[in-house]
Amino acid sequence: MAKTPSFTCSACGARFSKWSGRCDNCGEWNTIAEEMPLSAGPALKSLGSRRGRAMELSDLGTEEAPPPRTTSGLDELDRVLGGGLVPASAILVGGDPGIGKSTLLLQAAAEFARKGLKTVYVSGEEASAQVRMRAARLGLTDAPVQLAAETNLRDILTTLETERPALAIIDSIQTMWADNVESAPGSVSQVRAAAHELTSFAKRIGVSVVLVGHVTKEGQIAGPRVVEHMVDTVLYFEGERGHQFRILRAVKNRFGPADEIGVFEMTGSGLTEVKNPSALFLSERGNPSPGSAVFAGIEGTRPVLVEFQALVAPSPHAQPRRTVVGWDGGRLAMILAVLEARCGIPFTGLDVYLNVAGGMKISDPAADLAVAAALLSAREDAALPADTVVFGEISLSGALRAVSQTENRLKEAQKLGFTSAILPRGGKTAANEGMKLTQMSDLSVFVGEIFGAG
Repeated sequence: MAKTPSFTCSACGARFSKWSGRCDNCGEWNTIAEEMPLSAGPALKSLGSRRGRAMELSDLGTEEAPPPRTTSGLDELDRVLGGGLVPASAILVGGDPGIGKSTLLLQAAAEFARKGLKTVYVSGEEASAQVRMRAARLGLTDAPVQLAAETNLRDILTTLETERPALAIIDSIQTMWADNVESAPGSVSQVRAAAHELTSFAKRIGVSVVLVGHVTKEGQIAGPRVVEHMVDTVLYFEGERGHQFRILRAVKNRFGPADEIGVFEMTGSGLTEVKNPSALFLSERGNPSPGSAVFAGIEGTRPVLVEFQALVAPSPHAQPRRTVVGWDGGRLAMILAVLEARCGIPFTGLDVYLNVAGGMKISDPAADLAVAAALLSAREDAALPADTVVFGEISLSGALRAVSQTENRLKEAQKLGFTSAILPRGGKTAANEGMKLTQMSDLSVFVGEIFGAG
């Protein structure tokens, strides 16, 4: 019987029985491509005496425990991985072109190799001489890293099975070509098949595999989302081209906390670690000015201080603009609605611009109060005190809700020289002596006491 082809959306991974110009699931145009089925099924492998059968959890002895993690020496990378590299794990690293993914992984490969791990770096986009040229620029030519330039998945797996390294880096998964899949390299079928084979190989042989993935214009890793489900850890390498620092963020981690971040600075000699990211994000902050508020946030397990900048100006258009960089635009609309409905402060006819200084992306809901403070400061043309941090979540009723890890936020602020904080009632603040704490329970009280309005 002839195998029926299916059609898959490269943006969201939805499957269809026939081709169409627009995906009904995500609404994208020209993203549906034909996906041919595999010409042969996966080969059956013999299972060991203990593998393939169910066992009681209490029956697993210490011999079943995995080997300990291996640290790279790059503390920021080890933090994001959850404490180091887990043996036989599959890691997917995504990021914009030119953001520094290959540089980061080449530095990590050199550090792991110097630690004694046998490391193979496979490049499908560059020749070995080009990779060595970058290694020379980074000062890594003395590292015992094996380089290879290959795109044929069968040849790569054969080499890895022969060499039996502890770590294999594949740069990138979109360039891999499986000869048993009838489609072009980079297609949905090829990406899915290559990721499945490499992940299965990592679990079967005990090799840690790091896959580099390109991202789409929406910032998602190209290919179906099922690729992210195959691997153990998904990392995104973020950063703005106009800024020198880069952020490595864990969005999925089976062996550690998700949403953990590591901060690096791009220099002429490669990526260097930033031990105190709060100081970096606030380094260019000058004298107090209207529209500026310092937010004490939590990214993963790390407290980070960033500056919110707001600008409110009369709009010459019938529809005022709402421009947000580094924060959720929908949440900004909610804050503006609460300020108008609960505090009587309208923003009708005003353009609103909000920016997180330094290019940082914030998802912590505790940033609500800092955003409201920045907006009110810009609208009233009144600067907040330079030594004050603000954090708290705002509900639709206008009430201020307490947030988690209040003590860690205050400790980080105090370490950087801040002497006062504005926060909701209810947080644990007993351990933070020496800071002036202004605790409030309602947004209207905050508006009246801080800005004398509302």
